[in-house]
Amino acid sequence: MAAFRNMDPAVLVPDARRTLRAKVDDFVGRHFRLAGTLKLHGAALGWDLLRAPVNVALAPVFLLTKLAALLFRSVGLRRPAAWLGARRVLLPTSVSRAVTERIRLDLLQGAELDPKIRKLIEDYAGVRSAVSEITTTLVVLAAGIALFGSATPGIVSLAPNVSGYVVYSSAVENFPLGARLGKVWYGTFPVTQPLWFVMATGVALAMAASVLTTFAGIVADPIQARLGIHQRRLMRLLERIALAEGASPRLAPEHILARLADLADAGVSLVRVFRP
Repeated sequence: MAAFRNMDPAVLVPDARRTLRAKVDDFVGRHFRLAGTLKLHGAALGWDLLRAPVNVALAPVFLLTKLAALLFRSVGLRRPAAWLGARRVLLPTSVSRAVTERIRLDLLQGAELDPKIRKLIEDYAGVRSAVSEITTTLVVLAAGIALFGSATPGIVSLAPNVSGYVVYSSAVENFPLGARLGKVWYGTFPVTQPLWFVMATGVALAMAASVLTTFAGIVADPIQARLGIHQRRLMRLLERIALAEGASPRLAPEHILARLADLADAGVSLVRVFRP
């Protein structure tokens, strides 16, 4: 580990850099291709199913903390920026711990992790979680377009469509003159859905989405490995470790994209509420 920390990746000779890249490629092949990520996500079968919805709820707080740290750093207030940057907002999951341990054993030669390095790896694991949220958003969006012909970038915009379909189907099925005439009747006089049912549907969908987010890496990991995204992130991580760089208030674009999806979800819902 000491030898690795003394190595400056910015000035590595080509042979040494190729050796490091080969090691990263091997790591990605064993842990982030389909077989490897399936084994990795076996750790999620347990408390991660409860941690996932909590982390989704805490994600906006995490983003605001990072943005505040960046703001303080930009105006020269380094101490508050460092304090905010060191806050652990999201709950550590079993999958993120498994990723950390694999990086420690395989890429860092089994070294004990000091707090700075552990924070860097936690930041890396946090990006993987943000990608899982983005994957879930894409699934929800595709489901909304395929099933209802409308863009649903999140649960808030999807819930009214799902609850409306359930209420409509139930009303048609129980129409006194039969389902065929029920479709004609409720096609002319739309059935109303109670607010409590929309909210209950949203809660149920949010729970399902949190489970999907927990295991979204099974799909996202192989795709990112194929595109070389995992390899690039790991190389940057190793470079920061080798340069003895501490965890700074920098904000990965994946976190911003995940929150932009939330804003889009809220925007679509508001448009539908106020649309005449």
